[in-house]
Amino acid sequence: MVVSHIDSVKIIRNSAPYINAHRGKTFVLMFGGEAIEEPNFANIIHDIALLNSLGVRLVLVHGARPQIDQRVELRNLAARFHQDMRITDKQTLECVKDAAGSVRAQVEALLTMGLPNSPMHGAQIRVCSGNLVVAMPAGVQEGVDFENTGVVRRIDVHGINDHLNDGSIVLLSPMGYSTTGEVFNLSFTDVATNAAIALNADKLIAFTHNHGIVNEKGSLLRNIELDELYSMIERPFYAPQKQLLESIVSSLEANISRCHCVSYSQDGALLQELFTRDGAGSLISQRSYEQLRPANIEDVGGVLKLIKPLEEKGILVKRSREYLEKEIEQFTLIERDGMTIACAALYPYPDEAMGELACVATHADYRGGSRGERLLEAIKVQAQKLGLQSIFVLTTVTAHWFLEQGFAQASLDDLPAKKKQLYNFQRNSKVFILHL
Repeated sequence: MVVSHIDSVKIIRNSAPYINAHRGKTFVLMFGGEAIEEPNFANIIHDIALLNSLGVRLVLVHGARPQIDQRVELRNLAARFHQDMRITDKQTLECVKDAAGSVRAQVEALLTMGLPNSPMHGAQIRVCSGNLVVAMPAGVQEGVDFENTGVVRRIDVHGINDHLNDGSIVLLSPMGYSTTGEVFNLSFTDVATNAAIALNADKLIAFTHNHGIVNEKGSLLRNIELDELYSMIERPFYAPQKQLLESIVSSLEANISRCHCVSYSQDGALLQELFTRDGAGSLISQRSYEQLRPANIEDVGGVLKLIKPLEEKGILVKRSREYLEKEIEQFTLIERDGMTIACAALYPYPDEAMGELACVATHADYRGGSRGERLLEAIKVQAQKLGLQSIFVLTTVTAHWFLEQGFAQASLDDLPAKKKQLYNFQRNSKVFILHL
């Protein structure tokens, strides 16, 4: 796809709010050894460099399982695992040191590139690592001695923040060090989770081989809430991703508001996820990314922008800003990342125990996602709380949708008296009623 000059300008302009929002924030990025072997990894490094130049504080946590496996095989050692955790004896530990050191050097080298006519030109990124992760033995579990496999005991928060405050990128390897001078092989997801929690990071971003988290049908789950994640972990389908999902759960439970999963093979997935409204992968949050809530006076502009195209087509009756300012409290809306993408209003007629459902609108880019149904359910709840027994709607072109939602066609005589007096015969709207 060829991007025109005008398109490029629009992309930059549309990303400006996200640039401002992310500046000065702390992101922990974690990627396994598989990502490092992917041809697209060089592009990920370019995108990481861009984030650094935009003022994002970055902590990178890498894994090295395939690289360790290669070295174990070369030395004719037996690769031993229990519950998907490597048992690290003295000989295997040497493979771990070798692999982790090699991967770290590779990442540092890529972040140091500065060739002319490349995205890294002039970046001058400083990468810092070291004994920033304190570990302890995993010990004996279910009768299995994990030897030099460890778990994170403590993250050197002050040391990491010192580097971040200097504008450096911090790189953490899947190794930890004990106060007794021992070295332990760690899970990179364990390191990333503990680092994100200890640093009170704004985001934890995980790179995966899929576009994000997918369901059993292979469809990408773009927005996932914490409650959904609890049930997903227990399903056999997600067993290969269990460590990653548990890492996200722990982070969200520790009040990290948003976690992301993006592809390490898709060029630009990280930037698309962070700088566009719809992203490229999966966003996992403590609460829904799309919020259904009552409208307030600050939402008038967003509602006007949403309904204007429908007004111009004659689908909705035109409403002035002054009118909306007076009536905004009748509206319920769905907001996505600060943008109003759907709305509906309820006008009660208590004398007849009826309510009018009006101004039902969904943004063209977000139709087909059951948002109209969500709004209708919310309106029905409101109507019942007000003691209303039915809801009516006047429509010119969306009759079928209302029939699908349980409305039945009615006549003008079925409307409340005040509404009948205001009926616009020129529009000739059809009447539909839903009994609650």
